[in-house]
Amino acid sequence: MIYGFGDFELDSRAVELREAGAPVAVEPQVFALILLLVENRERMVSKDEIIEKIWDGRIVSEAALTSRVKSARQALGDDGKAQKYIRTVHGKGFRFAAEARALGLRPASARDGAPAPEAVQPQQAKPSIAVLPFRLIGVAGPHAAIADALPHELISELSRLRWLFVIARGSSFRFRGGDPDMAQIGGALGVRYCLSGMVEVAGGDIAVTVELADTRDGGVLWGERFAAKLDDVYSVRRQIVANIIAALEIQIPLHEAQQAQLKGPENLDAWSAYHLGLQHLFRFNARDNEAAAAMFERALALEPGFGRAHAGLSSARFQDAFIQYKDDLAVARKAARAHAEKAVELDPLDPFANFVMGRVHWIENDIAGGSAWLDRAVRQSPNYAQGIYARAWADAVAGRSGPSRERIDLALSLSPLDPLRYGMVGVRAFACFTDGDLEEAARFADEAARTPGAHVLIAMIAAAAHEANGDRAKAQAWAENARARMPGVGRREFFLSFPFEHAETRLRMSNALAALGF
Repeated sequence: MIYGFGDFELDSRAVELREAGAPVAVEPQVFALILLLVENRERMVSKDEIIEKIWDGRIVSEAALTSRVKSARQALGDDGKAQKYIRTVHGKGFRFAAEARALGLRPASARDGAPAPEAVQPQQAKPSIAVLPFRLIGVAGPHAAIADALPHELISELSRLRWLFVIARGSSFRFRGGDPDMAQIGGALGVRYCLSGMVEVAGGDIAVTVELADTRDGGVLWGERFAAKLDDVYSVRRQIVANIIAALEIQIPLHEAQQAQLKGPENLDAWSAYHLGLQHLFRFNARDNEAAAAMFERALALEPGFGRAHAGLSSARFQDAFIQYKDDLAVARKAARAHAEKAVELDPLDPFANFVMGRVHWIENDIAGGSAWLDRAVRQSPNYAQGIYARAWADAVAGRSGPSRERIDLALSLSPLDPLRYGMVGVRAFACFTDGDLEEAARFADEAARTPGAHVLIAMIAAAAHEANGDRAKAQAWAENARARMPGVGRREFFLSFPFEHAETRLRMSNALAALGF
């Protein structure tokens, strides 16, 4: 993604800051800091979160953080007094102060070899839509999650309809702002239609305004306003979904639309807690993972029969085991399974419940058993990008490189800006590794490891791929990166998370890691 603000452009794939088109020299950590603030420009980013993301949670001094902020300001022609771009929230953190816009995806080039978004759209004949995060006006207090929760629920509902190509939340939610450019969004995501909205909260009242636009000319095709008491927001959500379906002129009976309605709690507080949990869950670090688990537990305390909150807790405990946040992995595995089973029991047709059930089998070293659940999730929601990606991962570790490549192409087309993009590109590397194309494996692994948010095991993949490809210098650099982030990490930890069933691939990976001292 390329972001624009003032005379600057921030290119996340090229890892480049440009002023009036000319590159500005910045250190990697300084670039990562600017990118983190721009991507989260709608909120303050705490000091703890900056340390978690930029230094991977390692203990650093206040002076080190202050130094990076100062360097970032200098690169932008800013300072601590003017704070034109980076504003200090005293004692708490920092916030990006200027107006920034997502300018679209950077076209692929022969140098980086990745396909442009248009090159991986497999279903061009289908109508396609992106649902943007709604703009929140007013003080919503504990209900602030509504502006994200409503469009997220709409994405889930619309994704159940096989005739419609729906862009995943991870990509469409990158486009925040008060006045979205529909043509820009259409070009970046490859969609024909875009749904945007605004949520106004005043006292105990809520008003939701939605618009459906054609991205080709920006024309508004349909609009509606819904007003209710905050306590009735669940019924308002159902009305929004029904009206959008009618506006798209779908040719299915009303009862089919009603069956597609997402099951959820009647309790607004539980619903809000669940969506706040999702915001933390998708940041993929130990601190946010615990915050996510706390929000899911709060949702369940308020609404014990809320299946998706159980699925959220299962996903949090999966992260504990897969990325090995906890020392006692057996406890994490047991908790992940218990909550997944409860989620499936409460709503067996929910794609998310089936998805988490599939991933539980991974951490139990049963890839084949998990694949059946992932297939169920995708059958229930054909546009479920993360479900498709998870199935591709299972194919990759089993040595089925062909199906893995096909599924990854589809997942990336559905969600080109997904927060799990590093994992998707990493699966591409696995497929190349299995095929013996070590140069391509190294290139994709390097791209995956350089993607913001990539966890430490991705760095180990990059180290092994470069070692197998004969580039010892790059291999050692990624190995040092992995050890700095997780001291003592080795082949045992790696293969606990990636239990390769394909003997040749596992041996090649193991030998490469052993050569680097893992």
